[in-house]
Amino acid sequence: MKPTDITQPDYFHKVVDCQWACPAHTEVPEYIRLIAAGRYSDAYMVNWRSNVFPGILGRTCDRPCEPACRRGRVEEQPVAICRLKRVAADYKADIRHRLPAIPAEKNGKRIALVGAGPASLTVARDLAPMGYECVVFDGDFRSGGMMRSQIPKFRLPDKVIDEECNYVLDLGVEFRGGRPISSLKALLAEGWDAVFVGSGAPRGRELDVPGRKEAAKNIHIGIDWLSSVSFGHISKIGKRVIVLGGGNTAMDCCRSSRRLGGEDVKVIVRSGFEEMKASPWEKEDAMHEDIPILNFLVPKSFTHHSGKLTGVVFEKVKAEYDAKGRRNLVSTGEPDQTIPCDDVLVAVGQENAFPWIERDCGIEFDKWNMPKVDPKTFGSSNPKVFFGGDAAFGPKNIIWAVAHGHDAALSIHKLLSGEDINERPLPEVQISSQKMGIHEWSYDNAVEPDTRHKVPWRDVNQALRNIKVEVELGFDVKTAFKEAQRCLNCDVQTVFTARTCIECDACADGHRVC
Repeated sequence: MKPTDITQPDYFHKVVDCQWACPAHTEVPEYIRLIAAGRYSDAYMVNWRSNVFPGILGRTCDRPCEPACRRGRVEEQPVAICRLKRVAADYKADIRHRLPAIPAEKNGKRIALVGAGPASLTVARDLAPMGYECVVFDGDFRSGGMMRSQIPKFRLPDKVIDEECNYVLDLGVEFRGGRPISSLKALLAEGWDAVFVGSGAPRGRELDVPGRKEAAKNIHIGIDWLSSVSFGHISKIGKRVIVLGGGNTAMDCCRSSRRLGGEDVKVIVRSGFEEMKASPWEKEDAMHEDIPILNFLVPKSFTHHSGKLTGVVFEKVKAEYDAKGRRNLVSTGEPDQTIPCDDVLVAVGQENAFPWIERDCGIEFDKWNMPKVDPKTFGSSNPKVFFGGDAAFGPKNIIWAVAHGHDAALSIHKLLSGEDINERPLPEVQISSQKMGIHEWSYDNAVEPDTRHKVPWRDVNQALRNIKVEVELGFDVKTAFKEAQRCLNCDVQTVFTARTCIECDACADGHRVC
């Protein structure tokens, strides 16, 4: 076995699996220890430094860190990393005095940010304290982008969005709400030093099957419908609702429908249950609210009478795989099924839409009509224009938009400082060391089979009566401490000196080798 190589900074990241799996590389074990110590404000600031929106992500993150958690190798369930993040946000004190100071003088560089979602706000958070004049444009009058418009309030209350977006805007960032950008060429003509596009993936995919036009009044595109619900334009739906699609948007649609009058709400998916794109916990939440998920049904047509939707016709399919493991859905030969309904919500995917980007302003597009974006620098073929979040590579979770924002902000800073944006810094590593004798371990290496603690929920009957009542209540302090104790402190790196080895087996206890 090769000796431990501590000369490469990547080593200290990769052995902390949860931190490495997080796109923003949040120092997970560090903030969990702070929570266990009751230092909630300190834990919040560890999060804020890397992921910008701890309270929002503590409720909505897709949790790429949790499948990587080493606790999952000891028992079935990882540490509740995401919900512990919310604990830091829920129990912190006022942290505004700990935020970066607004520079007394600007550096003369002006940055336009299109869209007020997590990617743009992250760019602004990083650049504003360095003296850049950051101006955020959005068609909505309040910041937050799709965090505000498409995540239901029972999952993410407005007060949490307001608080954490304002932390960024209060750094001297100018927000021009109600100002959609209709022409990139016109924006560039205003003389901005750089432009960041974080406008999201605002268009839901259509489902063009027979009957779509005739029954259009009661067939809604999922993300548009969620936005209308969020802003109060829609407050009710029919009693029988079918949601088409198997992603997180479909789960939000079906759960929102239950709160707006839907009594018989079904989610119907063309794939199998395990292949659905929705997060496992999102599916569990829907089923907890008595919403069935029906799989391997492909919509063939909408039935209607006198212009009114009456149902959906489905073909029953099954999955077959070729020699290379590629899936193909084929008919089972069973008779088609007609499921009656009053409304249909189509949540079969999202697409980017850039009608406001002229094709002669120096930005190249690929065959899918997406801008060509460098995955390292997030720059486009126009050296002044950068992309991030869903606008760059299609729909992903908030934490990915934050990571994109950090990388784009670095590129903008290097560009406007006259540096090569392709030269990226090494991953940040903070090392503090102590020499420990065999009886002086700072951490107990004993692994206890502590099961994961469940986040308490509001009573389901009470929750379904009000679409703005938050369902998850969050951990209390006592339970948060117990859950934090499940962390294995993987960031505690024990490095041993081979030539002085006395075969004490401490390396085995510390999960490291000399």
